[in-house]
Amino acid sequence: MSSKIPIVVYRDGLLAYSETFVRDQAEGLERFVPFYAGSRRVEGLDLPGERTVVVNGGGPFGKTAEALYKLRGAAPGFYRRLERLGPALVHAHFGPDGVSAMPLARRLGVPLLTTFHGFDATMTDEYARRSFYRHRAYLRGRPALQREGRLFLAVSEYIKGRLVEVGFPPEKIVVHYNGVDTRLFRPEPGAERGPVVLFVGRLVEKKGCEFLVRAMSRVQEAVPEAELAVIGTGPLRAPLEELAGKTLRRYRFLGALPPGEVRSWMGRASVLSVPSVTASTGDAEGFGLVFAEAQATGLPVASFDGGPIPEVVAHGETGFLAKEGDWEGLASHISRLLEDGDLRRRMGERGVERVRERFDLRERTHALEEIYASVLR
Repeated sequence: MSSKIPIVVYRDGLLAYSETFVRDQAEGLERFVPFYAGSRRVEGLDLPGERTVVVNGGGPFGKTAEALYKLRGAAPGFYRRLERLGPALVHAHFGPDGVSAMPLARRLGVPLLTTFHGFDATMTDEYARRSFYRHRAYLRGRPALQREGRLFLAVSEYIKGRLVEVGFPPEKIVVHYNGVDTRLFRPEPGAERGPVVLFVGRLVEKKGCEFLVRAMSRVQEAVPEAELAVIGTGPLRAPLEELAGKTLRRYRFLGALPPGEVRSWMGRASVLSVPSVTASTGDAEGFGLVFAEAQATGLPVASFDGGPIPEVVAHGETGFLAKEGDWEGLASHISRLLEDGDLRRRMGERGVERVRERFDLRERTHALEEIYASVLR
């Protein structure tokens, strides 16, 4: 470990179950060793305790320490522990965390890199102003981040464009796609794929599950044996189940599942459909990792063409993309895929190739290390 360069990976709450991409990326580094820093631990992913430093370590004064840190950037013990590590840079994930990490980067005297993953670049300023404290603090701190941040990593060209629109210097923005662990997400030889259309994602507005339920009512007219399987939970689950109960014959809502079970479903479904849209808050996909993961298993995709999705799914090559909001067009694409096994096979094989060419986690991590090295030269 001593031959590796220490860096700080910053996330305010360390580390939600949904943020495996942060840990996978950091733990895949070969020339650098990540130390995780933030204001507190949250229920979620396991992190190496000896490489995790938080402001709020619990106890009677933990919440007070966290509040002082968030309001004034004051956390002397936190800073001292990280100073002793001698990190070469701070890499924050999500825009608000970039703002939160500025005092740390200043104290350490090292470059600050911030990755923008989606909502942090797409939510409207109007929504942020009337949202909770974290979003308001980000709006206030954004001009300073634009000045002080050494580099901004956008997870898609779409996100880069949104950052430029709100004043981030284009010369400071690098597009760095998320990666898929193709050792885990891979085709299963001999897997039996049934007429299952799979949705994987949070049941929130931007994931567009309502459009998929409506599309499946049309699909089941053409392909009566077609079934919708929904993996995920969220505030819209109850109304979505109610809609499915009124319009569909074959469907199931499976709730949140462990990663291994999600991969298993990808191996036995015939189509992945997550018809993401831009939410009323401005929230939109940043990259759409689930599309890359599904394609890595040989699963063709049917979705909408908004945001970054055309960067991940090649229309007519690894799947089909309808115009955003066109659920009837989506239904047509899903039906075509369910009815044509040869087409599914060809698209599935090309999807596997394309993910390995563009989105393999090991290659993306090597590219990230080159970005780090360029900043430190």
